[in-house]
Amino acid sequence: MSHFLNWHDFEGVNPEKFFKATLWQGEHVMIGMNCLEPTQTQAVHAHAGADKFYMVLNGSGTFTVGDEERIAGPGTVVVAPAGVPHGIVNTGAERLSVLIAIAPGPSKSRALTGNE
Repeated sequence: MSHFLNWHDFEGVNPEKFFKATLWQGEHVMIGMNCLEPTQTQAVHAHAGADKFYMVLNGSGTFTVGDEERIAGPGTVVVAPAGVPHGIVNTGAERLSVLIAIAPGPSKSRALTGNE
């Protein structure tokens, strides 16, 4: 296992729904990549007992966290504390790639609604 990962190696496309890949998972955190093509969505959902963040790498989209909704682009970090509903819509014209982390990892938490 390499301790150095390049996020570009994990990008992908799923025409049915947004693309998900796990970059690394340990006992306390899961790091992943979500790629959304224009108009694709990650349904609003929440994680019981797990904090999550998104780091926008490229593209832009509309992020929902609780009752707040904002457009975010490259360099933006979006934080969703445990139990707070969150989701994404790619409202841009290009692929939206986001690095995500969930702590503790999914094996120690459970989704409250929707899909993660």
